[in-house]
Amino acid sequence: MTTLILREDLGPIARLTLNTPATLNALSGPMIAALQSALDRLAQDAAVRVVILRGAGRAFCAGHDLREITAARAAPDGGEGWFRDLFGACSRMMQTLPALPQPVIAQVHGLAAAAGCQLVAACDMAVAADGTRFGVNGVNIGLFCSTPMVALTRAIPPKAAFEMLSTGEFIDAARARDLGLINRTAAPDSLDDATLALAQTLAAKLPVALRMGKAAFHAQLGLSLAEAYAQTCDTITCNLMQPDTAEGIAAFLEKRPPNWG
Repeated sequence: MTTLILREDLGPIARLTLNTPATLNALSGPMIAALQSALDRLAQDAAVRVVILRGAGRAFCAGHDLREITAARAAPDGGEGWFRDLFGACSRMMQTLPALPQPVIAQVHGLAAAAGCQLVAACDMAVAADGTRFGVNGVNIGLFCSTPMVALTRAIPPKAAFEMLSTGEFIDAARARDLGLINRTAAPDSLDDATLALAQTLAAKLPVALRMGKAAFHAQLGLSLAEAYAQTCDTITCNLMQPDTAEGIAAFLEKRPPNWG
């Protein structure tokens, strides 16, 4: 039986691999459940400082499994209940990514389509191989990518998002970087190294600062300016009171590396 999600720990970095290359790592019901379970375990793992999410085979993720969806349409209710459960589970999993204590970096290659593009947008950062294609192309088969739209419109400008959603056209890695959907590009044979280097940069930071910072970053996005400043004043004060933060400041003033243990 195929292990849907592979996990590899590289010191403080956990690397998750979507592992159904025959379906281009489609987000079937079982795949969504397996990824949710892996993320829930990571949320409780204090030894992990950064998470990398990637796909096996030729593509990162082709979106939902259309064969599974077609089969569900044969249900007595036309699949409506099953579809609500599927998209509800997928929405919960997508919300878990920004809620995870650790930063999550998408390592993208080949194709990130529909819910696969949503997966990239839901991660905190992304590195993509040159030649990768990104699209929310459901409209081409008569299914507007409504749930992928949520993450996409929070990652790139609204007009660019609506163009992708309404035309179904794909963009390349360079355009995705320009729009802010991804952070960096790399040659295909350097993608592993480029993503790991970014993860290692984050893993070297004070873990409590990064975790507090990520939580505050996502929380303040939906607040008014005054509310955002009130919340982040609390966060930065709590951060400053951490013993290891005092060590970090002392190390900077003394021109030496911090000793965070």
